[in-house]
Parts: sequence; C-alpha cells; structure tokens
Amino acid sequence: MLYILTGTSRSGKTIVAKEFLNKTGIPYMSVDSIMMGFTNGIPEYGIHDRLWPNEIAEKIWPFLKAMCENMIWQEVDFVLEGEAFLPHLIRELLDNNPDKVQVAFMGYSDSNLEEKVKDVKAHSSGVGDWLINEPNDYIESHIKNMIDYSAMIKSECAKHAVSYFDTSNNFESSIHDVLNSFTV
Repeated sequence: MLYILTGTSRSGKTIVAKEFLNKTGIPYMSVDSIMMGFTNGIPEYGIHDRLWPNEIAEKIWPFLKAMCENMIWQEVDFVLEGEAFLPHLIRELLDNNPDKVQVAFMGYSDSNLEEKVKDVKAHSSGVGDWLINEPNDYIESHIKNMIDYSAMIKSECAKHAVSYFDTSNNFESSIHDVLNSFTV
C-alpha cells in the first residue's frame, strides 16, 4: 500500500508519518528531500523551495506520479510525506489504484494566526527546522499564507472527494484521526 500524507506546511504531516512508522514499521520519506534534490541538484528544472507549494506540486508531479506508479506496481508499503501534492492530481492516482493508495491531506484553515505562530514556536524540533530560524515577521507571514493555502486545499479536497483533516483545533486528536484513517 502506498500512503500519501500531504497538505500544508506545519499541519502535522511529519508527526503523523513518524507515529505511523512506529505503529506499523512502514517507512516514510519526505518529499521535501526530493524537492531539494531538484533545487540543489538540477536547478534548470525550475523546481525550488521558494515556489508556492501548489507551484512545486504542479512542476514535480510528472516525477512523483511516475515514482508512485512504480511503487504501486512493485507493491511497496511506503509513506510519502510532504506538501508537493494537490487533490486534482491525486484523484487520478486514486481512481486508477483504489485498493493500493490511501491519501490524507492536512491543513489548518480555521487557525488563529497568533495562536498558530505560538504553537509553531513551542513545538519546533529545532534540528533541521528551517522556519524557526527565520525572523518573527517571516514566520507570521508564512503561517498566514499557509492558513490561506489550507482553505484552498480544503476546498479542493471536497471538490475532488479526497480526505482532508483540519488540525486547527484539538491538534493531537486530529493527528490521531489521520493515523486511524489509514488501514494496514
């Protein structure tokens, strides 16, 4: 089974991926690592970390789609975690492989900006956390953009009948809802 855990930056995707690994032993990979491979390894492809998540998703989709299709064909149990997916792109993969792919989008469209910024700062892992080292106004701008992006993702998930989980309120409960949505 291929599990795709995607959505907005700072919505809890990595937390879910790590907990799912601990619960099932199924490994995960951050799609951010693939995106950074494009950014630093083959910049001429125009895929880089300063694009909006939906721009990255559109540009990287042919690569990710082929990778996903190969993993499905090989019947690999694996989790892909990251922002670089969009509901309308995922829909085809789900339709063509209904018993071989599970997807959960995550976001926080109902979050209060100030509270979300506090939460991000309080729950930063520190190591490898690119956002926490930025100035406060940058962090606030990023979170505001991601609240807006979450609203778009939520709407697109509804339009394309793809699972969406909002972590705005009761974060830990929402994380467990995502975990419980995946069947092994």
